Amino acid sequence: MSDSRIIIALDFATSQAAQNLVERLDPARCKLKVGKELFVAAGPDYVASLVDRGYDVFLDLKFHDIPNTVAAACRAAAQLGVWMMNVHALGGRAMLEAAREALENAPSRPKLIAVTLLTSLQDADLAEVGIVGNTQQAVTRLSGLVQDCGLDGVVCSAREVSALRRERGSEFVLVTPGIRPIQAERGDQARIATPREAIQNGSSYLVIGRPITQAADPLAALESVLNEIDSI
Repeated sequence: MSDSRIIIALDFATSQAAQNLVERLDPARCKLKVGKELFVAAGPDYVASLVDRGYDVFLDLKFHDIPNTVAAACRAAAQLGVWMMNVHALGGRAMLEAAREALENAPSRPKLIAVTLLTSLQDADLAEVGIVGNTQQAVTRLSGLVQDCGLDGVVCSAREVSALRRERGSEFVLVTPGIRPIQAERGDQARIATPREAIQNGSSYLVIGRPITQAADPLAALESVLNEIDSI
C-alpha cells in the first residue's frame, strides 16, 4: 500500500483514456480515484485491474439510497479490493450505520468516508435547497454525525479542514478535493486550496484531477505537487 497523500482523479470517459495516464504513473507515488463517469464506462472489472496493478483505489461513487441498498453496494465494492469508498452524509444515520456494518466482515476492510457537502456548493445553494446554516456550519454538523456513526472520515473542502481537524481529532480522515496548484485554473470548484494550504490545514489526502491529468507531463506535475507538500 502506498503512503502517498495524493489521489489522482481518473476523470475520463473511457478506460483507454484512463489507462494512457495510469501507465505513466507509479503506484508507489500516488493513489487513484475512480468516479461515476469512468465506473459507468469501464465497469468494476477495470477497478479491479487497477488494484491488481498495485494501486490504492478510492471508489468515489457517493452512495446515497435507502440503508439496505447502500449496504449491499458497499459490500460489492469491497469485493473489488478498493482502498476507500464513500457515501453521502445527507443519507442520514441509518444509512451511514448500515454502510459501516456492511464492511465489518470484509477480508480487507476499505476505509469508509462520507461526503459532507459537494465542493461546488456555496451558501446561496444551501439556502435554495433548504439546508439550515452556511457551508461551514453544515459541514461541522454532518461531520459530527459521520464520526458518531463510526465512519473513518469525510470528504470536505480544504477551507473547512482546520476546524474539522480540531473538532474531530487526529485520527479522523479528511479527504479534500478542489486542490489547485497556484498556477492552475479554478475550474468548476468553488471552495479550493493549494496543496500546501490543504496539508497545513490538516488534510489527510488531496484529490487532484486536471492539474495533473491534463498537464503536458503528468508525472512531472505530480512530482511538483509531492515536492511542494514534502517541503512543509
